[in-house]
Amino acid sequence: MAETTTGRRERKKAQTRQALTDAAVRLFTERGFDNVGVREVAEAADVSLSTLFKHFPSKEALVFDLDADMESALIAAVRDRAPGQSALHALRDHMVHTRTAVRTDDPTFVLVESTPALRDYARRIWSRHEKTLAAALAEATGLTAGDPAVTGLARFALEAPSIARASEDPARTMRDLFTLLEHGWATSPLARQENRPGQDG
Repeated sequence: MAETTTGRRERKKAQTRQALTDAAVRLFTERGFDNVGVREVAEAADVSLSTLFKHFPSKEALVFDLDADMESALIAAVRDRAPGQSALHALRDHMVHTRTAVRTDDPTFVLVESTPALRDYARRIWSRHEKTLAAALAEATGLTAGDPAVTGLARFALEAPSIARASEDPARTMRDLFTLLEHGWATSPLARQENRPGQDG
C-alpha cells in the first residue's frame, strides 16, 4: 500500500511540474518572459504560488524541468559506457546524440534563445554539472576528482555544445572539438597550417 501511495504521489508531483512548465512556456512565449509574473504562471496551472516554489526555486527554472535528468544521463554515459570504450569517446557520443539535434523551431528553444535571462540561466545550470562530471571522469580514469586533467576535460566538454550549435554542422563540429581534446592543438589543421614552411618569414 505504501509503495502504491508513494507512486501516486510521485506521479502527482510530476504532473504538477509538467503543468507549471507548460503554462510558463506558453505564457512566456505569448507575452515575453519579462512580462509574466510567477503568480500568473501558478494561476494558469491551477496551483498556489507556494506550490510553484516547492517545485521551482526561480522563475527561470520553470523552463528547465529536465536539468536533473540531463545530469544523470551525462554521468551514465561515462559510467555505463561499452566495454573497451574510453570515457572521452563515450562522452563525445553522448554529446553528439543529445546536444546537437536541438530543433530550432521548438517553442522552448526559441524562447530561451530570444531571452537573455534564460540564455544566461541555461548556461549556468549546464555548467554546474562540471563537478559531478569531473568526479565521474576521475572514477573512470583512476585520477582524483580534483586533478586538473579531469576538471579541465569536464569543463571543456560542457562548453563544446554551445560552440557546436553555432556551426552549420553541429554533429561534425562536436566530433572535431572532441578530437581536439583527445589529440591536442598540434594535430589540428590550423596548427599544421602554422607550421608550414615559410609561414614565419
